[in-house]
Formats: sequence, structure tokens, C-alpha cells
Amino acid sequence: MIRGKNINLRPFTRQDLEFFQKVANDLDYNGEFNDFGLRNSVELETGFAVEGFLGARQGMLVIVNQEGEILGDMSYHQAAYGPNPGSQVYEIGLSIRPDQRGKGYGVEAQALLAGYFFRTYNVMRVQASTDIENIPEQRALEKAGFTREGVMRKAQWRNGVFHDLVLYSKLRGE
Repeated sequence: MIRGKNINLRPFTRQDLEFFQKVANDLDYNGEFNDFGLRNSVELETGFAVEGFLGARQGMLVIVNQEGEILGDMSYHQAAYGPNPGSQVYEIGLSIRPDQRGKGYGVEAQALLAGYFFRTYNVMRVQASTDIENIPEQRALEKAGFTREGVMRKAQWRNGVFHDLVLYSKLRGE
């Protein structure tokens, strides 16, 4: 478990599957910026059975408050800017329950996961991208210590249209 002041990040448990299967296609939970079409909730069961969503290359963590209540989830995956191990980075993303947004949980979760990657892996950067219109997430990334790097034009296909994304990064030591 990665412990924070107000929240913790922890691995999925079998008991979490019911909640996440229920919200797999819930537009309120996923929000307009995480709506990539219908998702097969059976994939959650299969993914959990294979590696518990906790791999070195990609995975998902549950965001919980100090009482253990599920607030959302974080995902991560490796990306590469060259063929050597030193060019590996982690890209992170999150979803927060609608009734828990705006309380700073996303800020803390993103800072916690970036810190974990820097302590655990030999990476120089952790990055995140968000829709150019997702101003609350841009503010959250900046509060979590990420720096805006620029706009990736028409980088994401969502809802039948290509969308511009804003790229943020946090470097080791920042």
C-alpha cells in the first residue's frame, strides 16, 4: 500500500471487482474525458485473475480514503522514448467518483504514485496527459508538481472525434 495523508493507493482485491464492474460503463464515474466506448466488464475479472492489475509495465490501483472507502482508481503504463531501459517513463491516469471530485484526492493520488515510481524504479520522468478542455485535471496535475510541456494535437480518439491532449511531466528530484 502507498500511504498518503488523506488517501492511500492499494492493489485491487477480489471484493473490488463488483464495484469496478458496476462503473465500467458509467459515464458519471468515468466522465466525458475517459469515455472510450463500451467496456466489457468481464475483462476486469480476466485481468485480475492474470496478474491482479499490478505489473511492472502496467497496472491499476484503487484510491481509498483512510477508512478504506473506494474513491476511484489510478492506472499506469510504461512508455518509451528510445529502445534502452533509461528511456522508459511511466504514464499515469485516474478516475475519481463524481461525489468525491474537487476535494484534492486526485492531486494527492498523482503525487503519491509519481513518488512511488521514483523511489522504486530507475526512471527520470512520470507523465500524464489530459484533454485540453479538462481544466480541473490540468490544475490538479500542476498542484501535484507536474509541469505542462505542450499540446499533442489530435492525439486521442474519443466519441468519434480526435481530441488535443495537454502533456504534463514530473522529473526525478522535482
